[in-house]
Amino acid sequence: MTIKIRLIKSTVISAVFFLCFAQTNAQNTSVLNTDMSQSIIDKHIYGHFSEHLGRCIYGGFYVGESNTKIPNTEGVRKDVVEALKKLKVPNLRWPGGCFADTYHWKDGVGPKAKRPTIVNTWWGGVTEDNSFGTHDFLNMCELIGAEPYLSGNVGSGTVQELSEWVQYVNFEGVSPMSNWRKENGRDKPWNVKFWGIGNEAWGCGGNMVAEYYANIYRQYTTFMSNSEKAKLFRIASGANSGDYHWTEVMMRDIPHTMLEGIALHHYSVIDWGKKGSATDFSEQQYFQTMQRALKMDELITKHATIMDKYDPEKKVALVVDEWGGWYDVEPGTNPGFLFQQNTIRDAILAGATLNIFHKHSDRVRMANLAQTVNVLQAVVLTDEEKMIVTPTYHVMEMYNVHQDANYLPLSISGGDYVFGTDKLPAISASASKDKAGLVHVSLVNIDPKNSKEIAIEIRGGKYTTVTGRILTSAKLQDHNTFEKPDSVKPIPFKQASLVSNVLKVTLPAHSVVVLEVK
Repeated sequence: MTIKIRLIKSTVISAVFFLCFAQTNAQNTSVLNTDMSQSIIDKHIYGHFSEHLGRCIYGGFYVGESNTKIPNTEGVRKDVVEALKKLKVPNLRWPGGCFADTYHWKDGVGPKAKRPTIVNTWWGGVTEDNSFGTHDFLNMCELIGAEPYLSGNVGSGTVQELSEWVQYVNFEGVSPMSNWRKENGRDKPWNVKFWGIGNEAWGCGGNMVAEYYANIYRQYTTFMSNSEKAKLFRIASGANSGDYHWTEVMMRDIPHTMLEGIALHHYSVIDWGKKGSATDFSEQQYFQTMQRALKMDELITKHATIMDKYDPEKKVALVVDEWGGWYDVEPGTNPGFLFQQNTIRDAILAGATLNIFHKHSDRVRMANLAQTVNVLQAVVLTDEEKMIVTPTYHVMEMYNVHQDANYLPLSISGGDYVFGTDKLPAISASASKDKAGLVHVSLVNIDPKNSKEIAIEIRGGKYTTVTGRILTSAKLQDHNTFEKPDSVKPIPFKQASLVSNVLKVTLPAHSVVVLEVK
């Protein structure tokens, strides 16, 4: 009798185990329809941000033309230019940030020796000599192959000042500003398309309320003229994270004939009072950072819903022109310079965020990682003649196969990453199909301890081969240094197979993988 009861119990337990195992495998299997594209992943989602902040411009991008042994083109570092060309940077935002609304562009043109100096009151109280100005930035963008995104001064500037800046850089005919540009050495205009009308008008850009700024925006854009070769893409200063009222007012009060985009800023910050170390962090801090990062999906969804109410045809873009991780500065560095290291945590954050942007590519058509060199979640770090690229750089490079490709909906249920009583989806994923018919799948395993087994049934064609790369390391805190610049870098990925159009992948813990299927 005892043996019989034990046998029944054993059978029940086995059945329950089999059912749970089957359910787990079912959850981890998804379908990818390669012939059901919904939108284009605009390459401008992969934009970057460069502000006169710390060593982003001076010592980062720009070392000057004299008194330096660092190879440069008109003062711009050649190694940084080459790194960003490989990244396929589509656009670069400048001169800020908060600095934009204290910057007067005329101070940065003409003979460098005659340019006035100012104090950068926002970032470190350092003297700004204006040696890097409009010509330097726009010529640098040409070297990189990036479109410039200029942030106009609304907070302390004037309508005439911004209007004349547009004329200076874009007008080809005879005018006071185009003549001045030619006198300063540039015959042909740069034809700048992207223009931000102020920055964070709710804060450092003027502490305005939404209704007031909407009127100011209308005034400024009235005097910004299109040119024959540059139809302006005007971007309104947008909301701070979850300020949905701001987006409501922008969409309601600004005629859409005057508006091409609305900005959104969101940083993955644990606590603004105590952000935590960039490299010496606990799993709890990692979990909290990823909570803030994945919040981007909810923010975009809610802002986009408001925009849909006023713009169902989705003509106005949501432009996330500041995003990334923000931690305490590195010990011993100027607190106003916002210099921080960059680890596997940042790679995970970047991959998951880009996947979110892809998901919302019908509305999010431009974004800018903050910031490019030596500031916040930088892709490049410099130290005198030395230069290294970061884990975030590698993710942006791996992911650039998605630029201007057809977005393919992909939802993967890979279980949860559980920490204490809280949990997050363990897997972040997205997919696209490029013009050559190649399918790319980007996968992020957020779980820092457990690998994940997933399966994707691919429909819409016959696919036979899969290749890929992976970015991971032994610890979340691992990063590159000037002494060991290649500690974290992509390597070929061997844990994917494709049989009968079913893609099976084993994702190691805390990893970013990009696959090519053909």
